[in-house]
Amino acid sequence: MTDKIEIRRRTEPIEAEVRPPGSKSITNRALICAALARGINRLHDPLDADDTMRMRQGIRGLGISIDDVDDPWLILGGDPLTGADIDVGASGTTARFITALAGLANGTSVIDGTERMRKRPIGALTEALTTMGIESLATDGFPPVTVTGSIPRGGRVVVDGSASSQVVSAVMLIAPMAHDSVDLVFAGEVTSRPYLDITTDVMTAFGSEIEPGDNGYRISPTGYRRTELLVEADMSSAAYPLVAAAITGGTVVVRGVGRSTRQPDIIVLDALERMGCAVRHGDDFLMVVGRAGGPGNLRPLDIDLRDAPDAAQALSVAAAVAAGPSTLSGLHTLRIKETDRLAALVNELTRVGATATVEGDTLHIEPGELHPATIRTYDDHRMAMSFALLGLITDGIVIEDPDCVSKTWPDYFEMLAGL
Repeated sequence: MTDKIEIRRRTEPIEAEVRPPGSKSITNRALICAALARGINRLHDPLDADDTMRMRQGIRGLGISIDDVDDPWLILGGDPLTGADIDVGASGTTARFITALAGLANGTSVIDGTERMRKRPIGALTEALTTMGIESLATDGFPPVTVTGSIPRGGRVVVDGSASSQVVSAVMLIAPMAHDSVDLVFAGEVTSRPYLDITTDVMTAFGSEIEPGDNGYRISPTGYRRTELLVEADMSSAAYPLVAAAITGGTVVVRGVGRSTRQPDIIVLDALERMGCAVRHGDDFLMVVGRAGGPGNLRPLDIDLRDAPDAAQALSVAAAVAAGPSTLSGLHTLRIKETDRLAALVNELTRVGATATVEGDTLHIEPGELHPATIRTYDDHRMAMSFALLGLITDGIVIEDPDCVSKTWPDYFEMLAGL
């Protein structure tokens, strides 16, 4: 493991073409569907990182065989699931999806993770599973979770997705295995709702039937069919090289994901265009050309990120070198991510010379003169990836615990060095 890494400042605008790893959101959803689809399922270009490793380990623990030595991954799905003790580490997606999947297993499972995971809410999911006839119990609404499997019953299931859309997705993913159709109803506003579109797309690719309504879905008890799926590149990861182009006044082409993607972090492309960058896109690429002159020539940004909170950290870095104050709103869920990301952003933006304050769920950023700093990452991959970008334009930016990027992009710093 590497304790620290110093980023090499670039003296000229960068020019690069990058293919980020596969989408975490699509990979982890597809793994759940494949585990339940009888036969050999193939996933092409999946994300091979800590988060998906935790998902694969959890699925294997429940009794499903996975061959992930080469691309494509082969998942032999449809076998009976058995209860198991599962360590999800720091993967929130895995915690929610595996908890739901364990609800289909014969026997009892215990799902646990890191100390931070034990502070991330999961009670809304256990309540929904109980409604479906699956016995589940969280510790004061947080992991560890104990689940005793059963064939879920259909009918009306009310799900509170205000803390995380992953709770809703978790229920959706097991709904095709119920006795009868599931009428899933949202309780209040769902956070990051566009991620439900990704869940719907993946489930439909595996043969499920989903009928959207005004405030939820009707999901038929079809089960899943064997499928071969190509995973597009991760838009959350693509944000970093695109922001790199913006702040250096350079040009970056991202391959493997296009403008028609349903991944909500595509909002980064719109944000950078509003900041004055030139944007191009096609079916399988995105391109950003930064404003001439680099840092200081970007327009300030005022944007609502309630549907794409994972984009906040990369855009915060762009805002820190803009020509005036920026405002990023809709960020209430950042407090319950891998770390309290709002507090972490304030700390580290201040550390490098910007001024940052939080008002409710809104982050205000006022640029300042950047200076050398050692960045704390809080065991949060997005903090490391975001603040490393400042090292492209500022001497002396050192990233603590750089290995935390293995959560979603193990080769991130190699990519950055090659820009």
